Amino acid sequence: MKLNNRILIGSIGLSLMLGGCGNMNQTNANEGNEQTETTNARNQHANDKLVPVQEYTGEGYTLKNGEKTDKIAQENKEEITKAVEKFFLEKYKTEVIVHNMVGAVDGATVFVESVGEPHFYTYAIVPIDVGQKKVLSDNVWSQEGQVENAIKTGLYAMIFQEEITKLEKYLEEIVDSQPIIGITQEALKNVRATGYSNTHYYASTMGNSLDFLFDEYMNNQEKSKSDWKNLIQQNSYSPDSILFTIYLYMEEEKSEPDEEIFNQIVTDIEEMDGIPKGAYSIILNDNLINKTTAVGAKDNSLERSYPNDIIKE
Repeated sequence: MKLNNRILIGSIGLSLMLGGCGNMNQTNANEGNEQTETTNARNQHANDKLVPVQEYTGEGYTLKNGEKTDKIAQENKEEITKAVEKFFLEKYKTEVIVHNMVGAVDGATVFVESVGEPHFYTYAIVPIDVGQKKVLSDNVWSQEGQVENAIKTGLYAMIFQEEITKLEKYLEEIVDSQPIIGITQEALKNVRATGYSNTHYYASTMGNSLDFLFDEYMNNQEKSKSDWKNLIQQNSYSPDSILFTIYLYMEEEKSEPDEEIFNQIVTDIEEMDGIPKGAYSIILNDNLINKTTAVGAKDNSLERSYPNDIIKE
């Protein structure tokens, strides 16, 4: 209907242009008003998706074309949970806890957390036959490299536990002393599937130079932490093989990202010793998060990231 209105207005405008400038100006004004109304409606729709981050638990998170599969998934939670737990045990020799499942095109995306160490968050996909309303529980799969990368970040954090503890202690202190916060623990479990992470940051691997960690994990999961540390010391890898993304929000709902706080965090990370080797990105958002995508970054977000990551050797 909107398209037809635009065509109609355009046709009237062409006709009136032949009859005089005064009528053409009125037509242009009408078209401008329609465009403004459409833009306002879109902005209002976008704003309706934004909620304060401290209230966000993952509720409302959606994936494209997932309406029908989501309903089927919710009706078959137990079957999907068992299928995903089995998948991780058999393919990755890892016990997981299922936290959430969200319908997607032709299946359900299932968010999980590993039990014990290495600790990480990731997801698997369970196909669903919408026509037959049937869960294809024998065909669970994961996107290429997704779980592997999550396991590598968990191992890296386990190996460098002392350094990770120092980073996390700093982030806890800066959050306590400044009007900034992270995501909720519920959101972390339900919609954050980015490897080793907590409510203030997450880790991800780049390239394949840390693949030896995953390979060894699949061969021998009984290694001690000292054995893992010896292994990583025997293998060379660049700092940008692993990325730590510090992802924070303003505490007050109407607060813009504070440049002074952002710069303080950047400087602190640049000057800090004893945190894990890696590349560091820092993002400070306002207070609102998109409940359908679980993303807080917007045009006003302050960001220090690739290609200007902070590199810690």
